[in-house]
Amino acid sequence: MRRTPLFAIAALLTSAIAVGQAQTPAPQPPGTQAPQAPAAGGPPRPRPDPVPPDHLPRPSTTDPRANLKPGGPGVKAAEVAWNMELTSNLPKPEGFFDKDLPLGARPPQRPEGEKPPPPNPNALSYTNSDLAFRDNFMVVGNYHGFNTYNIERANRPQLIASVVCPGGQGDVSIYGNLLFMSVEQTRGRLDCGLQGVAPPVSNERFRGVRIFDITDLKAPKQVAAVQTCRGSHTHTLVPDPKDKSHIFLYASGTGGVRSGEELQGCSTGDPKQNPNTSLFSIDVIEVPLAEPSKSRIVNQPRIFMSDTGNIAGLHAGGDHGPNTQRTSVTNQCHDITVYSEIGLAAGACSGNGILMDIKDPRNPKRLDFVSDPGFAYWHSATFNNDGTKVLFTDEWGGGGRPRCRAVDPLTWGANAIYDIVDGKMIHKGYYKLPAAQGEQENCVAHNGSLIPVPGRDIMVQAWYQGGLSVFDFTDSANVKEIAYFDRGPVNGEVMLSGGYWSTYWYNGNIYGAEMARGIDVFRLKPSEFLTQNEIDAAMQFRLNEFNSQNQPKVIWEPTSAVARAYLDQLQRSKSVDAARYRAASEAMGKTGGRAAIDELEKLAGQFDTDAAKATGADQKRLKALAETLRGRAARLR
Repeated sequence: MRRTPLFAIAALLTSAIAVGQAQTPAPQPPGTQAPQAPAAGGPPRPRPDPVPPDHLPRPSTTDPRANLKPGGPGVKAAEVAWNMELTSNLPKPEGFFDKDLPLGARPPQRPEGEKPPPPNPNALSYTNSDLAFRDNFMVVGNYHGFNTYNIERANRPQLIASVVCPGGQGDVSIYGNLLFMSVEQTRGRLDCGLQGVAPPVSNERFRGVRIFDITDLKAPKQVAAVQTCRGSHTHTLVPDPKDKSHIFLYASGTGGVRSGEELQGCSTGDPKQNPNTSLFSIDVIEVPLAEPSKSRIVNQPRIFMSDTGNIAGLHAGGDHGPNTQRTSVTNQCHDITVYSEIGLAAGACSGNGILMDIKDPRNPKRLDFVSDPGFAYWHSATFNNDGTKVLFTDEWGGGGRPRCRAVDPLTWGANAIYDIVDGKMIHKGYYKLPAAQGEQENCVAHNGSLIPVPGRDIMVQAWYQGGLSVFDFTDSANVKEIAYFDRGPVNGEVMLSGGYWSTYWYNGNIYGAEMARGIDVFRLKPSEFLTQNEIDAAMQFRLNEFNSQNQPKVIWEPTSAVARAYLDQLQRSKSVDAARYRAASEAMGKTGGRAAIDELEKLAGQFDTDAAKATGADQKRLKALAETLRGRAARLR
């Protein structure tokens, strides 16, 4: 067996609850958050779920994804795909799964009468998490560290190196030769050791953002570790257009606040009694690119402050009335997505969705906030390419519960879509996986990215064991699914966590981080909902780096594929006839000459005239088609 280089070598951890397999945690200090009232003789008893209204729509039980055959030890779960195909599956590398329990195996049964163990904070010890990309390389985050892959041949990813550095959740991002990784669990160590940190106060503990030099992807080196009071559940890279010598990070911590004895300045409590509480803020970290070891927190903005100066000024936690969701208190952000080219950020901040001005990255300013009576936990956000919409996800159940069952509403644990008008967010619609999933499948809205099809707002999104879904939200109020992939549950008898944490489009392929099963790679197939021209146009947009929480602006070159993508869309909506379609398509294929240039400019003028009479998405497409034709003409001159 080929050996994989490891950053730290030690005995593998095993834990009590499974991520496709089961595992045993490193020691933990006493909890830093107030416990729930314990159940008699056992761990804390969860509160009953809120009861949703009967009139809300529910998912389909006749969809091909419903009731797929489950997997188990040595048994492959059933798979189903629509308008896309799986081109590669690469299992987790050695050291990132439990050898003693095969995929899909149940944890050992407790002797009869034995009390259940307390909740295990390290239950996800080998879980794959987020993805980041640079050139022909991909980094897969994991609660146990991260793995680097060569994806030059997308259908045959090759493992480069494994870095063992536990601490969860291991979200990663890349900027040049620097890799950033979020660490939140109290077992995290400065030295990346596996032994954990037992004392409640220790100078060996690390919670925050690690920084690695990945100049040599075969041997990443930790060059900095920025400690934060709540650790870093996620982080977002934020470039400063006015300062190329630094990069900023918005670090979002969702864990308990550590003791001020361990990290100076940390404290918790009600802001009315403690205005310096480490709750109700994010951490802005400044990274000097030439000397990342000098990275430091430069601001902790109170982005939830009310107009009257209350730093706990947004949702206080709790429901919104009868038959509504029980929404988390807004004292943290789970994820922040920045769109630097337009100076905006969207924060999915537990109890609210917020819109921020980030023209000064050191000092983000809240512009607007929204709430939703069906949202439990505002989790992540995605802008459309125009920056005129933002989509927020609701991680109802925290990702470890079955929330796509036939009884679960299509507006709970879903996406909410808002149009952005004059700096304000206006709710337009919802989208949730339309296929019912079973009791053994953790399922809820999770991480995704845009697919760069010109003229349309299309996104691919992970739904844990609900699989992945590709949908069109060009019409914010009428979202349509256009492709999907799903597997049966990891185990058909008990719920073992698995499924997609993240699914992202990168340079022509869709990559999925499967929590338990490894890495999947997909390609889209043409259909009545997405033509080959539209796929070709999307594939022509290439990036040198991609971190989903730092959205790039897509600018399409004036190519034949792009023009034909617009033409296909206009033909689909019956806004262009066959003769005009043929004329424009043929004109884009010509390679030179005065006549070709004149024809392109003439057609561009005609489409401009049509655009003046059109509305909505077709108006934008007609204008963009005219610009593409003129761009082609300019290149022929």
